Amino acid sequence: MMDTKLLVVDDDPNISELLKIYFEKEGYDVRTAGDGAEAISMFKMYDPDMVLLDIMLPKKDGWQVCREIREMSTKPVIMITAKGEIFDKVLGLELGADDFVVKPFDMKELSARVKAVLRRYQSNAAQGGEEGTIKFDSIEISKQKYELKIKGKLVDIPPKELELLYFLATNCNRVFSRDQLLDKVWGFDYLGDSRTVDVHVKRLREKLEGVSDKWALKTVWGVGYKFEMNN
Repeated sequence: MMDTKLLVVDDDPNISELLKIYFEKEGYDVRTAGDGAEAISMFKMYDPDMVLLDIMLPKKDGWQVCREIREMSTKPVIMITAKGEIFDKVLGLELGADDFVVKPFDMKELSARVKAVLRRYQSNAAQGGEEGTIKFDSIEISKQKYELKIKGKLVDIPPKELELLYFLATNCNRVFSRDQLLDKVWGFDYLGDSRTVDVHVKRLREKLEGVSDKWALKTVWGVGYKFEMNN
């Protein structure tokens, strides 16, 4: 835990201070930012291992901050909000957030989520060199570089979409339920329904439509999804 750097972004100084004191006692090196613009500057200077990011921020909101972080890094982001709508969760996860916590939150639960997300990120990073790149007809997926190439050209893709595609493609022809995919790809107990998986699959299909007739992202009705190789 020592030397793990945490960036807390919240415009409420009381919450920031509470999180700073709690996580410093847990052994983290904690910095804080009070608005979205400061969050981006701090992220570049401080290079944290994780960001706890409030959504309702001055100057730049949490959505925009998450977008900008994802343009330069795959470091984990846990989004924090006073709202509990599924829409917020789905949007946050689409933008590449790793988890979602609703205020008021229990500090022990938040700490457990931070540890779980960090473990998963570090495990993925450690495996990156071994996993390398997988290739199918007209497509190349690199989890190490977080890159998707379609017919040799780089395609913009959020980290979670790439992780979902990579997971399904490396388990070719196996069917996974939505709950299994949330567990394997997001790596936490998702609070809400599993529609975020449907949203990610829909967006992947939009990117992959017509790319090849040798494989496809298939829906298995009543069960889930699979990456299917065609004979």
